[in-house]
Amino acid sequence: MHLFLQKVLVLHKRYQTFVRYFLPAVAAFLLVTPAFAQKKTRIHIIHADHYRYNARFSKDIQQLIGHVKLKQDSTLFLCDSAFLNDKTKSLDAFGQVHIDVNDTLSLYGNRLHYDGKQRIGELFGNVRLEDPKAVLTTEHLVFNRITGIAYYDGGGTIVSDSNVLKSRRGDYDTKAKIFYFKKDVVLTNPDQVTYADTLIYNTITKTAYFRGPTVIKGNKSIIKCVDGWYNTDNGEVQMRKRPEISGGEQQLTADSIHYNNHIGFGRAFGHIRVLDTLHNLLVKGHVAEIWNNKGVTFVTDSAVGITYDQQDSMFLHADTLWIYFDRQHQAKKMLAYHSVRFYRLDLQGKCDSLAYAMSDSTIRLYHAPVLWTGKNQLTSDSIFIAVHNNQLDSLTLFNTAFIISLDSIDNYNQIKGRNMVGYFRNNQIYRVKVDGNAQSIYWVRDDQKRLIGINKAEASYMTIGVKNNEIKTINYIEKASETMYPEKDLPKDGRILKGFSWQATSRPLSKYDIFRKTKKKKISSRLE
Repeated sequence: MHLFLQKVLVLHKRYQTFVRYFLPAVAAFLLVTPAFAQKKTRIHIIHADHYRYNARFSKDIQQLIGHVKLKQDSTLFLCDSAFLNDKTKSLDAFGQVHIDVNDTLSLYGNRLHYDGKQRIGELFGNVRLEDPKAVLTTEHLVFNRITGIAYYDGGGTIVSDSNVLKSRRGDYDTKAKIFYFKKDVVLTNPDQVTYADTLIYNTITKTAYFRGPTVIKGNKSIIKCVDGWYNTDNGEVQMRKRPEISGGEQQLTADSIHYNNHIGFGRAFGHIRVLDTLHNLLVKGHVAEIWNNKGVTFVTDSAVGITYDQQDSMFLHADTLWIYFDRQHQAKKMLAYHSVRFYRLDLQGKCDSLAYAMSDSTIRLYHAPVLWTGKNQLTSDSIFIAVHNNQLDSLTLFNTAFIISLDSIDNYNQIKGRNMVGYFRNNQIYRVKVDGNAQSIYWVRDDQKRLIGINKAEASYMTIGVKNNEIKTINYIEKASETMYPEKDLPKDGRILKGFSWQATSRPLSKYDIFRKTKKKKISSRLE
C-alpha cells in the first residue's frame, strides 16, 4: 500500500507540472495562430473618397467609393469602387481595376473578384497582364498570387517583342516567364506564322515548344511537325517524329530535322525523303544536310535517287547524292559520288560518279562507267545519256568506247572505237554509230541461229543496226578491212578485241541489287 501511494504522488506532481506550464503554452498558441493568420490574409484600406456599410449586403461588407486603394501583403489594389468583406477576406472591385503585384507585374481589368484567403483573383472585361517580357490581353483571367500563374480559357493574345501569340486557352507562369497555350494556337512573327494545337513559349529564351500537330508557314516554305521547338530569336528549329518541310515543288521528310532559318542551314536524320514533284525525282537516305541559301542538299547513308514516270522508274545508289536548286528553289541537277549503281528495267549501270541535269534530262557517267541494255554491255571513259519525254533517246560514249554482247556461253560480239553514239526507239537501242578507229567482231548466224562464221572488220567509221538487242547489220562509211573466218580457223585469242572486259557479275539485277558493293575507284576532283 505504501508503494502504491508513492506512485500516486508522483503522477500528481507530473499533472501539476503539465497544467502549470504546458496548457498555458498551448492556449497561447491557439490564440496567437488565428491572429497571425488574420494578419497575413487581411486586406487593408489605404484610401477611398467615401466609406460606408450597406445593410442591404451585410454588416461585414464595406462599400468603398472613389479612388479606392487597398493592400494585401505587398500587393496594391486600385479601382473606382469596391466591396470589401472583412469576414471572408474577399474583395469585389469595379472600374479601372489595377493590381500592382510588384515592381514588374501589373494586371488591369473592368471588374475583379478576389479571394484574400486563397490569394486568387478573377478579372473580367478588357483584361491586361503586363510584365517586362510580355503583355497578355483577354476578357477573363484567373490569377494566383501564391503560384504566380495566370490562366484564361476564353481566348487570349500575348505580345512579346516581335512575336504575337493567340490561343483559346493559356497559362502564364509569371515567375518562370513561360506561357502554356492550348487549342487554336497561332504564333506570328516577321519570319513566319505557326499554327499549333499545344505550344509552350519561354519569353526569356524566346523559344517555342510544339506539342501535337503543328504547321509553320514561312516566306518560302511550310513545316509540318508534331514535336519540336523553335527559337524565335536565332531562328533555330528542331523537330522530331517525322517532320516535313515543303517549298514549291520540293518536300523534305525525316525522323528528325535541325534547321536554322536565319542562316538557311540544317541537318536531317533517319528515313529521309527529298521529293521533287516537278522533275519526278525522289531522293532517300539516312543523313542529310541542307544549305537553303546556297540551294544545295546533301544526302548520304544508303542514299538512293529515284526518277519515276508512268512507264518505269530508275533507282540509283551512291555513297553521297547532291541536289542543286535554282533561285526559284527548283531542282536543276543531281550529282552522285562514288560506288554509283543504278537499275531500270531496260537500262542498268555503274560508275564512280554521275551527274543528272534536269534542264535537258541528260545523265553523265564518269570514271570507268559501264552500261547494260538488254544483251549489250557498253563501256568508255565517260558516257552521256539523253532522255526525252521520260524515254531513252540516245547515248554517247567518249574515248575507248566498247560494246559487247554475249552470243553464246564463251563467244561475244564486239564493237570498239574512239567515240560512239547509240540511238533508242521505245527504250531499245536500234542503231550505233562508231566514230574513229572502228573495230568489230561479229558472230554471223542464219535464221535458224546456225553459225555461218566470225566476221572481223576495221574501218574509220561504222554504223551498226540492232534489233531486239542483237546486232543485225554492220555498215562501213569508208573502205574497211573485213574478213569472215570459219570458227575453227580463228584462235581464241583472236576472238576478242584489245581492252575487252566482260563485267556481267557487276550488273545490277534489281532495284535492291544497287546496294551491292563492287570494285571502287576514287576520283580526285568534283564534278562541275
